[in-house]
Amino acid sequence: MSAISARPSHAAQPSGSAFILKKALISAAVALVLFSLMIGVRTEAGPQGGLIYWTRFGDLAALVGTVFGGSIIIELLRQWWGPVDKEHIVPKPVQAAMSFAGRWLAPALLVFAFLVPVIFYNQRYILDLSILVLTYVMLGWGLNVVVGLAGLLDLGYVAFYAVGAYSYALLATNFGLSFWVCLPLAGILAAFWGVLLGFPVLRLRGDYLAIVTLAFGEIIRLVIINWQSLTGGPNGVSGIPRPTLFGIPLDNSDDGLAARLGIDFSPTHRIVFLFYLILAMALLTNWVTIRLRRLPIGRAWEALREDEVACRALGINVTTTKLTAFATGAMFGGFAGAFFATRQGFISPESFTFQESALVLAIVVLGGMGSQLGVALAALTMIGGFELFRGFDQYRMLVFGIAMVLLMIWRPRGLIGHRAPTVFLERNQAISSDLVKEGHG
Repeated sequence: MSAISARPSHAAQPSGSAFILKKALISAAVALVLFSLMIGVRTEAGPQGGLIYWTRFGDLAALVGTVFGGSIIIELLRQWWGPVDKEHIVPKPVQAAMSFAGRWLAPALLVFAFLVPVIFYNQRYILDLSILVLTYVMLGWGLNVVVGLAGLLDLGYVAFYAVGAYSYALLATNFGLSFWVCLPLAGILAAFWGVLLGFPVLRLRGDYLAIVTLAFGEIIRLVIINWQSLTGGPNGVSGIPRPTLFGIPLDNSDDGLAARLGIDFSPTHRIVFLFYLILAMALLTNWVTIRLRRLPIGRAWEALREDEVACRALGINVTTTKLTAFATGAMFGGFAGAFFATRQGFISPESFTFQESALVLAIVVLGGMGSQLGVALAALTMIGGFELFRGFDQYRMLVFGIAMVLLMIWRPRGLIGHRAPTVFLERNQAISSDLVKEGHG
C-alpha cells in the first residue's frame, strides 16, 4: 500500500494556464527559429547572376501565431482527454457505431472501387487519379510485407519498382513480348534483385539496414542513368507497347475491341481497362499477403519483427525468413513497375527517385504497419491530399508535413495499427500448477 500511495497522482502533473502558456511560447519560439529562413526570407538568383532576396514577415508571423494557437489547443485537448495511460470510458453506442463502421469499411471501399469507372466514366482526371492511387496501394502492400510484417526498414523499395518497369519496357520493345508474358518475368527479375539485396543485409538491422537499402536504391538509379546502351540513360525508354485484352488491342483498328463488339470507339475504354487491371493486381497482392501471413513463413516474419534474438532461439532460419520477405515484397514492386511502364508508355530515371521510396514508406507507416486496410486508406489520403493541395505549391509540403506529425502524435501506430499475431488463443485456458514448476514445463 505504501508503494501505491507513493506514486505521483495525475492531479500532481503540471497543468493550468501558466503551464499551457509556457509550452505555447516555447513552441512559437522554436517555430520562429525554424521558419525564419525558410519562410521569412526568400532568395533567388537575379537576372544578372547576383543573389536577390525579399522578406515575407507577414507569412512568418501568421505561421508562428498558428503554432502558438495550435499548441494551446493541443494542451487543452490533452487535459480534457486525460493522461495517455488513463482508461477512457467510451459510451456503448459509440463503440457499436465504431465496430459497425470498421466491419463494413473494407467491403464498402471495395464496392466503390468497382463502381468508380461507372460513376466517373466521363471524368478522365478522376480515372487517372484512381489508377495512380491503386498503384500506390499495391506498392504499399508490397512494402508492407518487408516493413510491416518482417520489420525490416527498407528505404530503397523504388529500386524494385524501377527493375519491374525497365524489365517490361526492354523485353517488350526489344523482343516484342506481350504484357501478359512480361508481367511475371518482371516480377521474377525484381524478386531476384530482392534476394541479392537480402544477402548483404542479413546481419544488419535498424538504421544500418536503412542506410544499405537506401544505397541500393541509389545504385540502381545511377546504373539506369549511366548504362545508356541498354536503358537509354536520361532519355529513358519510349514507345512501350500498351496492354491488350488477351491479344485484342484496345484501339480504333478493325481488330480492336470496340470493332469486335460493334460499339463506338472511345479512348476511355483503355483507361477503364487499365483501372480494372491495376485493381485486380492490387487485390491479388492483398490476397496473397493475407494467405502468406497464415502460413509458417508469415508467422516467421512476425516473429522476426517482434524479436530477432528470440526468433533465432526458436530455431527459425533467419536467413531464409529475411530473403523471402525481401523477395516477396520486391516481386509485388516489380509487378507495379511493369504496370507503370505500360500505362505511361515512357519511363525515365526521374520517375524512380528516393522521393518515391519515402512516399511509399510513409504510406505504410501512417496507415499502420501490418494493416492492409490502413495502407489503402493512407494511400488514398496521401495521394488524394497531394492533388487537393496542388494549387498551393509553396505550402503543400508544409501542410502535409504538419498533418503527418499530428497523426504520429495522436496515432503513433498509424491509422489502423495492427500488430496482433496471426495465431493466438481465442479463450484463456487454465494450466495446472504441476506443468509450470521448474524442471517440468
